[in-house]
Amino acid sequence: MVSPLSAILHVLIMSAEFITGITVNGFLIIINCHELIKSRKLTPMQLLFVCIGTSRFGLQIVLMVQSFFSIFFPLLYAVKIYGPVMIFLWMFFSSVSLWFATCLSVFYCLKIAGFTQSYFLWLKFRISKLMPWLLLGSLLASVSIAALCTEVDYPLHVGDILRNTTLKRTELKIKQISEVLLVNLALIFPLAIFVMCTFVLFISLYKHTRRMQKGPHGFSNASTAAHINALRTVITFFCFFISYFAAFMTNITFSVPYRSQNFFVLKFIMAAYPSGHSVIIILYHSKFQQPFRRLLCLKKS
Repeated sequence: MVSPLSAILHVLIMSAEFITGITVNGFLIIINCHELIKSRKLTPMQLLFVCIGTSRFGLQIVLMVQSFFSIFFPLLYAVKIYGPVMIFLWMFFSSVSLWFATCLSVFYCLKIAGFTQSYFLWLKFRISKLMPWLLLGSLLASVSIAALCTEVDYPLHVGDILRNTTLKRTELKIKQISEVLLVNLALIFPLAIFVMCTFVLFISLYKHTRRMQKGPHGFSNASTAAHINALRTVITFFCFFISYFAAFMTNITFSVPYRSQNFFVLKFIMAAYPSGHSVIIILYHSKFQQPFRRLLCLKKS
């Protein structure tokens, strides 16, 4: 049984993460939709930011609902959170958020990296036209993964597994864990693309730094800053997602006692993911910095 002090602390931390996530992701959606109203069109980057903000917004709400139920309605949590609807939403927003971030890393890689190979240049000049199709493919892939997750054979008495700290793993539970892990192997593909793009950006930055030592520095410094900002964005996302995925898999396999301190720590880690990376996007994207300061009343408009 969770103590009142732990419950209050959990609610305060989750509320802070929730408010941060809703604010930054709502900002990404609103600021780019404002551009749509003003110019009647969205650039591929603006469309991508709208999709990222929307997916993180949805994931933040799903995680907040889970945390709210785990504190105030623990019995209902055991029944509903692992039901097909919640599992579908949880897995869909987790997957589509990763796919959209992968599209962002691909976009950064093609637009910033200074390689001159023919296939790289071919993609570089066509990525803007391909972006809507990449986003549509991301949605379809995420729906498929989420639908597969709803077919996983979860134990019939999830509440007993969640509440019983001494319950040994049965064959049914081992089977369920194996199925969850198998379904989530599908996320390795976008994650591998993401890591590859990050590696390409590192190589490009290294080669650019070498060239910078032999020529004028004006344009080179601007290009270096673009490389560094892109790398900061993708690396921080990688750290946030890996921590989220580890916490997600630990939680979904019932290996942590329900409503224990570790259980709540997992919730904190998962809730930090949809807001943390969006904060980094805003901080390192010059177009968002001034409007976001005005939103927070830090600078007069």
